[in-house]
Formats: sequence, structure tokens, C-alpha cells
Amino acid sequence: MSAAYVNQYIATQVNSATPEELLLMLYNGAIRFLTEAECAMAERRLSRQGELISKCIAIINELDATLDHEIGGQIAINLDALYMHMNRELLQANLKDDSSRLIRVKQLLIGLRDTWGQAIEQIHSEVAVGNGKNRQALETREIANRSASL
Repeated sequence: MSAAYVNQYIATQVNSATPEELLLMLYNGAIRFLTEAECAMAERRLSRQGELISKCIAIINELDATLDHEIGGQIAINLDALYMHMNRELLQANLKDDSSRLIRVKQLLIGLRDTWGQAIEQIHSEVAVGNGKNRQALETREIANRSASL
């Protein structure tokens, strides 16, 4: 498959994604780049290693930039501190060729991704239950209206 088709496919996915899906895509991208950076580090491909770590840092910076400190309160403050810690770890990993730092950051990202994924699923299931209750209430009202008109 050519790069143009892959890029078009990715652009379509990003443009049609919900904000929640975009968040998970960012985490997945960062995790993938760190996995590839671990391989590049093990193979001593320093240029590729630096490129992949830089991509991961860019994603973490984007995640940090989207934090809403007014709405998020303490959670946003904690995430901001965690994202800054991750960036420092990634810079040190690159400078010192320390794959253990890459692994630690990757584990943090996996934990955050999984937590957000669970939260999103819970919200979607609560909305579905709420929609079911609304539907049931409408059906009950409709039956009552039909009965009253008889």
C-alpha cells in the first residue's frame, strides 16, 4: 500500500473521530512511537531513536496543551505535572540511551490510555442506559395518550 493511501486513511480516521477517540489515538500513537524508539535504541539507530522520541514528546505536549485547568481542577494540575515528568524522562532516555526510562513512560501512557478508555466506556454505557430510560418513558407516555383517547 502506498504512503499516500495510508496518509489519506489516517486523515479520514482523524477527521471523523470524536474527541474521545482522538484522545485515545494520541495515546496509542505515543505508545507506538516509544515501542519503535526502544527497538531503534537497541539497534543503535540514534537518528531514528531521536526522531521517534521527539514525536512522542510532541504528542505529550499536545495532550498537555489541551488540559482545561478551570474545569479539570486538581486532575488537570496532576496530569500537567505527569506530562512534564514524562517529557523530562524521555529527554534523559534519549541523552543517556536509557531504555528503562522509555519503558517507564510507556507504562504510564498505557495506564492513562486504559483509564481514559474505561471512563469513556462508562460514560457511553450511562448515556445508553439514560437513552433507554428516556425511550421507555416516551413509550409509556404514548401508551397513556392512546389509552386516554379511547
